[in-house]
Amino acid sequence: MSYPVGQVAGFAGVTVRTLHHYDEIGLLAPGERSHAGHRRYNDADLDRLQQILFYRELGFPLDEVAALLDDPEADPRAHLRRQHDLLTARIEKLQKMAAAVEHAMEARTMGINLTPEEKFEVFGDKDPEAHAEEAERRWGGTDTYAESQRRAARYTKDDWKRMQAEVASWGERYDALMEAGELPDGERAMDMAEEHRLHITRWFYACTYEIHQGLGDMYVADERFKEFYDSMRPGLAEHLRDAITANATRHSREA
Repeated sequence: MSYPVGQVAGFAGVTVRTLHHYDEIGLLAPGERSHAGHRRYNDADLDRLQQILFYRELGFPLDEVAALLDDPEADPRAHLRRQHDLLTARIEKLQKMAAAVEHAMEARTMGINLTPEEKFEVFGDKDPEAHAEEAERRWGGTDTYAESQRRAARYTKDDWKRMQAEVASWGERYDALMEAGELPDGERAMDMAEEHRLHITRWFYACTYEIHQGLGDMYVADERFKEFYDSMRPGLAEHLRDAITANATRHSREA
C-alpha cells in the first residue's frame, strides 16, 4: 500500500514542501511513483520518515541524519537503542529545565515578607528589593536564587535586624583587621572570609568556595557592591576578594 505526498504530510505533521526537499537531497526518496509521476510513499518510506523526524526533533542536522540512517553497520535494533539513549538524555535535560522553571515561578511569588513600616524600620530609606528584577534576570533560573528567595520570605523583622547586626559586626572587625595591616592571605583575613561565606550559607543559600570566589570578583567588578564594601573601609572590596581567593586555596589544600 502506498500514500500520496499530501496524505503523508498530514500523517507526519510536516509540509509537502518538506517532503519534496527530503526527496531532492536524497534523504527520503519515495519508493513508488504514480502513472502521472507523482510521489507515492510505502510503509518502509513512512518508517524512514519517522526516523528522520525523530532525529530532527533532537536537533540533528539533515546530513547527520542521513549518515545515521544510511550506516551500513547499523541495524533497526541499533537505531532503537540509540533513540532510547537520546530520549533518556533529553528527558533528564527537560526535567532539569522544568525544575528550574518551577523554582523561578515559586521564587517570583516570594520576597521580603515585611510591612512597609517594618521595611523602613529595618532598612531605613534603602529599598532592599530595589534590584530584585535584575537579580531574577541574572540568577532566576538557579537553585541558589530560588533557595535565597524561599528563605527571605520566611524571615521576620527581628531576623533581618539580627542579620544586619552580624554584617555590621563583621564590617567593624574587618576594618580593624585592615587597620592592623593584615594581608589578604593572612590567617585572620582568611578566617574573616570564611565567616563571610558561612554567613551567606546560613542566611541565604549554600555558598560553596567556587560560588564565593565568583561573588568576590563581583564585589570588585560591580560598582554597587564595591561601594557597599568600600563604605566600611576604602579598599575593603578588593582586600576581601583576595582573602576569599586565599581562603578557597587554603580549603583545597586541606581537603
